[in-house]
Amino acid sequence: MPEQPSFPLAPGSTIGIMGGGQLGRMTALAAAPLGYRCHIFTPEINSPAEMVSAAVTVADYSDIEALESFADDVDVVTFEFENVPFECVQALAERVAVRPGWDCLRISQDRLVEKDFINGLGIPTTPYRAVRNADELAIVVEEFGRPAVLKTTRLGYDGKGQVVIGTDTDLNAAWDTIASAAGGDAAILEAFVDLAMEISVVVARGDDNNWAAFPPVENRHVNHILDVTRAPARLPDKTSDAAVRAASAIADEMNLIGLLAVEMFLTVDEGTGGLGPNSDLLVNEIAPRPHNSGHWTMDACISSQFDQFVRAVAGLPLGSATPHHDAIMKNLIGDDVDKWRDVIRNPDEVLHLYGKTETRPGRKMGHVNRLFPLGQLPNK
Repeated sequence: MPEQPSFPLAPGSTIGIMGGGQLGRMTALAAAPLGYRCHIFTPEINSPAEMVSAAVTVADYSDIEALESFADDVDVVTFEFENVPFECVQALAERVAVRPGWDCLRISQDRLVEKDFINGLGIPTTPYRAVRNADELAIVVEEFGRPAVLKTTRLGYDGKGQVVIGTDTDLNAAWDTIASAAGGDAAILEAFVDLAMEISVVVARGDDNNWAAFPPVENRHVNHILDVTRAPARLPDKTSDAAVRAASAIADEMNLIGLLAVEMFLTVDEGTGGLGPNSDLLVNEIAPRPHNSGHWTMDACISSQFDQFVRAVAGLPLGSATPHHDAIMKNLIGDDVDKWRDVIRNPDEVLHLYGKTETRPGRKMGHVNRLFPLGQLPNK
């Protein structure tokens, strides 16, 4: 076991962050007011996180020599996205404290492992089944019916690594597409559910086993990418409480120290044709790091998701997740970033740009938080 630093980390300590994207950037910005330096490990040159951090190691995640040098320069390691190979994080854990633990990464990286883990807690998910070839796919599609969605078990996000199985979809072609993306690993078929709402809960958990959850939020996607988050979600108190309990139970069972985002579905209540008392709450995916649907907390809560993340990783007491405003978060995707001049003129909107120099379709370039007094969020 590595020699454990003295937690809580003293000001001036260095937090190592695996990954150089916008989540690492905003984590580093949140660490600075608490007196911490950040050292980024990323294969990307001139990454968004590097621009605001004290140090950077640019190397492949499998570069053992670079990982060892990185571990020796930091006091604790965390990660800003879950596609860092967990074997590399496991190797780091032999030299330096890693929060959340590498096992949290292992669970969240594989959709089959993740859903088995969640179901093992008695928390329902969408129906799913492992498939290993086109013949198995045909059998499970017959069982689930169409539409359904075929996904890689690993490395998929924002709609990548998945194929919708529609009425006319050729199953052999669908399997070939996913098998190529999966590199020979098993895939997962998920049944479609009739959705009334997509929500998420972000919960922070400290090394004292205390946790603090932000209110559930409502998420709307365009082309499989989060477009708008409405905070808070329009939910009955009973449903909101159930969502928070599910998220905190998952964090507890993972023994997570850090931040966990839990994406959930609410199914259509046949009696109401929308959200209703018979709507089912189903967990879709989990992510043990800051989450796009938590960006509204940066301007609307006493402690943001990034502040909570740093506090947990550094062993500090958690802050308050209480909102002081309601909010609507709008992602700036691709050319949407060109609207920054309009946003900056509006005193009720807060602009966050990620420092990315290349604009591409589907690429998250920034986000905007529009704030409202508590209880005055527009009902649309």
